[in-house]
Amino acid sequence: MADIDGSWDTVTKTPLGDQRATLTIRQEGSGFTGSYSGTMGSVEIENGQVEGDTLRWKVSVTVPMPLTLDCTARIEGDTITGDVGAGAFGSFPMTGTRAA
Repeated sequence: MADIDGSWDTVTKTPLGDQRATLTIRQEGSGFTGSYSGTMGSVEIENGQVEGDTLRWKVSVTVPMPLTLDCTARIEGDTITGDVGAGAFGSFPMTGTRAA
């Protein structure tokens, strides 16, 4: 099982440009809690699940419009890579590293 606790500096490539955010997570059994904070605000993680080195979670954003994002990522050491699903708008790649 990967060490997921801590803060992760992430970048998601979207049609609105690169969205930089800090993903802060704390594992609790087979789940996790935390927040996702960036230039468009801060939201709490919903439904955080851990399976080995793979994370799955949702966040409900209001900017630039109300939308629930479905996120999946894989942690390898101090690197995180994954996708942010934005419903009918498609899926966008996310990368990042563990914050110092």
